[in-house]
Amino acid sequence: MTNDRPAWGGSDRAGAAARLMLAWVALLWALEAVDAVTGHALDPYGITPRESSELADVVPAAFLHFGFAHVAANSIPLLVMGFLAALGGIRRFLAVALLIIVADGLAVWLVSPAGTNTAGASGLVFGLFGYLLGRGVVERKPRDIAVAVLVGAVWGGAVLAGISPTDTQVSWQAHLFGLLAGVAAAFALRDRGRAPARG
Repeated sequence: MTNDRPAWGGSDRAGAAARLMLAWVALLWALEAVDAVTGHALDPYGITPRESSELADVVPAAFLHFGFAHVAANSIPLLVMGFLAALGGIRRFLAVALLIIVADGLAVWLVSPAGTNTAGASGLVFGLFGYLLGRGVVERKPRDIAVAVLVGAVWGGAVLAGISPTDTQVSWQAHLFGLLAGVAAAFALRDRGRAPARG
C-alpha cells in the first residue's frame, strides 16, 4: 500500500484549513453578538481564578469576548496563524488548539489575580504563535522555518508587549501561558517522520 495523504500546502488541505478558520472566527463573532443582545449574559463564563466551579469554563472562555473590539483584535491573527497551523492537518491542529486552550485556561485559573474574569481567544492566538515558532525549530523543514520567521516578524513585537505585566486591563497571564503551551504543543505533537508503508 502507498500513503496517498495530500502534501502539506496542497489545495485540498488549504481549502479545509481556510474553511475551518473562517468558521471558527465566525463562531466568535456570533457568540459576541448573542452576548450583546442578551445583556452580556455570556460574560460569566469567563474564568474566575481558584473557584472549583469555574473549571467548567476553561474551554468556553476561549470562545467568548468582552465586546466587539475585543473580538476584532483577535480575529485576524487567529485567522492567519490558525490557517498556517491547520495546513499541517486538521486533526493535528485541533489537538494543538485543545492542548493550548486547556493548558492556558488551567494556568489562568491557578495564577490570575483573585476576582478577575478572563475570557478571549488571545491565549489561543499566543499559543499558535508559540506553536508555529516551535514547529520551525522542532521540524526543521524549510516550510516550517519560513512560517516561523514570517509570524515572528509580523507579530513578534505584539507578543512581547502582550506578555509584559504592565496593562492591568489585559491578562498577560493568559498570553504568557498560551505562548508556553503552544511551544509545548510543537514538541509534544511533532511529526515523527514515519516512512510511508509499501506493499
